[in-house]
Amino acid sequence: MNRTFSREARQLARTAAHWLALLDSGRASAEDLQRLQHWRAANAQHEQIWQRAEGLRQRFQDVPPTLAMASLDRPEANRRTLLKRGLALALVLPAGWLLGQQVPLQALRADLRTAVGERRGVRLADGSLLQLNTATAVNLDLAHQRLTLVEGEIALSVSRAQALHVDLGMARVSIGQAQVCLRRDAEQCRIAVLQGAVQVQPRQGPALALQLGDQLTIGADGSGAMDRFDPRQPDWRDGVLSVNNQPLGQFLRELARYRPGWLRWQPTLESLKVTGTFRLDDTDRVLALLAASLPVAVQARSRYWVTLVAREKTV
Repeated sequence: MNRTFSREARQLARTAAHWLALLDSGRASAEDLQRLQHWRAANAQHEQIWQRAEGLRQRFQDVPPTLAMASLDRPEANRRTLLKRGLALALVLPAGWLLGQQVPLQALRADLRTAVGERRGVRLADGSLLQLNTATAVNLDLAHQRLTLVEGEIALSVSRAQALHVDLGMARVSIGQAQVCLRRDAEQCRIAVLQGAVQVQPRQGPALALQLGDQLTIGADGSGAMDRFDPRQPDWRDGVLSVNNQPLGQFLRELARYRPGWLRWQPTLESLKVTGTFRLDDTDRVLALLAASLPVAVQARSRYWVTLVAREKTV
């Protein structure tokens, strides 16, 4: 095998890795998806390696990254072996090609992390239960009774004499014997108390005490709003999304957090109402249920590019 082909195969693997990671991050824009379609259509080999990458994603997910990198850089005797090992790199090291893209480096390096659509529960050394929702990253420093929510959403059930401190960037929450649900993104953080009481120290302003049922939202600019939390809000811990007469637009924005790729809808559908309990482990079925119960139709260009439109009336 000549050196030129080796470079081309590496580039194909790296490109496939980039697209896989971008789709799995849940942050792909419509323009990103259009570029992916163009890349796949530009060359039969592009489409071939893409189809293999999607099909083999689970098979190679446990390969150590260092082994995959070493395999890619090692000279091989034939084209098939190199492509296979290049795919292994694409499948186990996708995040490496996203530095400087949408996924923050902090999240990639976090101690605990979930992918889009994944949920995970962890029992901490002190007995506290930590549950991570979709696309969440957490750093642990239990030696100093500290935890940092880098991005995403967690639920914490803490029962200890000494408070556990959670850094949300815009505020710090001190939790003793309480259950809380905490959420953070680039624009704001949200603290909801499910049981007990917590102390909140915003980055700007005085400390606050939150009791059972309180919900505090703090913006990146330091603004804050106190409210009562929706008891259905933490249902994600059981793998469901429960709503009652919720606007469809609001529902879809939440559902989109559990789907890789791009989910959009016509503005005219925004105010339709949704009621029900939906399983988060099959968002395609959720969309099908919406189409069966509301005047909407699902248009899917691919698994990663779905649009909801108003269903045409039949005469």
